[in-house]
Amino acid sequence: MNLAAYFLAHNLAHRADKVALRTEHACFTFGEMHAASCKFGNLYRTLGLREEDRVLLALNDGPAFAAAWFGVVRIGAVVTMMNPGVPPDDYAYYLRYTRAKVLVTEFAFYEANREVIDRAGIPVVCVDRDVDEIEAFSADCPYGDTGPDDPSVWLFSSGSSGKPKGCVHVNADFVFNTERYAKQVLGVREHDITLGVPKLFFGYATGTNLMFPWAVGATTCLFPERSTPETMLAHIQRFRPTIVTNVPTMIHKMLASPECDRTDFSSVRLVLSAGEALPGELYTRWMARTGVEILDGIGSAEMFHIYITNYPGDVKCGTLGRLVPGYEARIVGDDGRDVAPGDIGTIWVKGGSNAICYHGDRAKSRDTFRGEWTVTGDQFCIDDEGRFRYCGRADDLLKVGGVYVSPVEVENCLLAHPRVFECAVVGVDRDGLTSTVAFVVPVGQADDDLAATLQSFVKTSLAPHKYPRAVRFLDTLPRNDRGKVARGELKGMLG
Repeated sequence: MNLAAYFLAHNLAHRADKVALRTEHACFTFGEMHAASCKFGNLYRTLGLREEDRVLLALNDGPAFAAAWFGVVRIGAVVTMMNPGVPPDDYAYYLRYTRAKVLVTEFAFYEANREVIDRAGIPVVCVDRDVDEIEAFSADCPYGDTGPDDPSVWLFSSGSSGKPKGCVHVNADFVFNTERYAKQVLGVREHDITLGVPKLFFGYATGTNLMFPWAVGATTCLFPERSTPETMLAHIQRFRPTIVTNVPTMIHKMLASPECDRTDFSSVRLVLSAGEALPGELYTRWMARTGVEILDGIGSAEMFHIYITNYPGDVKCGTLGRLVPGYEARIVGDDGRDVAPGDIGTIWVKGGSNAICYHGDRAKSRDTFRGEWTVTGDQFCIDDEGRFRYCGRADDLLKVGGVYVSPVEVENCLLAHPRVFECAVVGVDRDGLTSTVAFVVPVGQADDDLAATLQSFVKTSLAPHKYPRAVRFLDTLPRNDRGKVARGELKGMLG
């Protein structure tokens, strides 16, 4: 089993001249992308790479990313990926942690981080500086000696509790989720066109905007610039995608943009959402404006991609839907037993895409990967229809007055108020007791009465003990490089 064969080379038989990848300025066929990936594979071998050696990609989205990525897996080496726009300390961390034998990046990123990169003492390939050297290699590259259980890609955790950890995945993981989620649930097909908010270094996007479309001969659309509401709306107009990969924060910002009412969404058949809980009121507003279903789901770096999701034509607002075919789940209490229906517990999930470990962290690996099961700390309950509801992370769940409070539930309530643009709820310990604080990005200027108004709104909408004991106003919420709210930073603001 080789991922370059499964996702890319199979298209050569009947689709070599079909457009595989579009940018704002050019189109690239499957034949061209296959040839480019082979050139990278031959370059890697010239640099001494062998099966299971790691390559670190620090690239913007574009054809070079795709070619460099598939060149790695083609020869049986292992892909590791990072956000290219991070500061030098992060480059130093990823280079040290992955022990990559080669770094593939762009010259601007190399220049900005030259000191720490040079200190690593490994070959550096700059895709925009070394074009002639890459082009000189043959477009015929033999596959590495790889099978289903050989490691191929590390996907990094979000780093919400420390530095990101590399989840080691084998070839079969990506094939399993593609066959079950992409093909059976989403129904991705040859004439689809995909476009995404998250960048390809994030496993969510690597799946939906590179692997999944190419598995069926569909077209992906990539752009190097940062995703903004205006950029996304312009690219929807330009590329006419059928599937858009999104996150709740961007959905919210797109709806708030003046350009939204001028954007034609008629090409879009599905919008995917993950990474954060999707508030019910946001789904309702999106449907009213676009008429396009949002399939909210949950995945993780530990499982590669989405394993619970709403299905096309079967969306229940406020839930994450049902299991993807081939996956199983338990909701487990503190006593190790399955909880009663409706009660909150920790999800245990298994399927054919579980990672085998966290690299370099045996204790955390034992805690998370328990035989066939993966335990990430996400809190869930199951409603009376058998649909999963997300209740937050185990370390985010708060016990206030002896009763558990889900920050997600309070956040969804606050977001229903017209004066709340964004919000996040965290806990703070005071004299051994836990109380809740809501950080709110207000619509308009916050006045002296707004905090009390929002507290009263929650009291009348939820059980009284769930209202936030304090409200802080911010201009923006801090986020990590995957777009998730940096709750640790918020807690740090409380002293």
